[in-house]
Amino acid sequence: MNITAYYQVLGLKTEASLEEIKAAYRKLVQQYHPDINPGDQQAREKFIAITEAYRKLLDSVQSTPAPQQNKTEQPSVKKPPAAKVTRKNISTYIPPLSAFEFQVKWNSYRELQKLWKNQRFTQAIALAETLSQKLPQDPEVRSWQASSYQRWGRQLIGDRQLETARIYLKKALKTDPHNRSLWSEVERDFRRMERIFR
Repeated sequence: MNITAYYQVLGLKTEASLEEIKAAYRKLVQQYHPDINPGDQQAREKFIAITEAYRKLLDSVQSTPAPQQNKTEQPSVKKPPAAKVTRKNISTYIPPLSAFEFQVKWNSYRELQKLWKNQRFTQAIALAETLSQKLPQDPEVRSWQASSYQRWGRQLIGDRQLETARIYLKKALKTDPHNRSLWSEVERDFRRMERIFR
């Protein structure tokens, strides 16, 4: 099977980005996973094809050399943060999850959403930290863990426990340092703390 066919299996165009490949894979796996479709041979075969296409496309994207700079061009003094994030994402290989890991991850995420909604942030942190120990390379799990820290930090600001809030907000940034929306939320929380100190 050629690379174009692998893109087609995931329902993507050949110019799809790494993030689009990952998103398509996650969506299709949730639909065709054998645990979700017990006894369905067609779903099982589709799942195998999806997993193979995902692995081949990851290998293809990661082995593609970065475009070299033209010698007549002036080198840029400073690269924007987005370039660093993209390069890091491409060079970090994340193996596909086993059926068990996949089930644990998404069950945990559903539970995290309930805990966040009910403002039970300490339980959410405990769950996210446990999941992070089981799946240490998973960027989504890392993001959920950071979000749990940030939400608890925001709650602590409301309770006027500012020093503890500062610790958890910094912990959130350290856990997921390339998450721009998280940085934006944490900056807003720190500004709120500054207003309280005045």
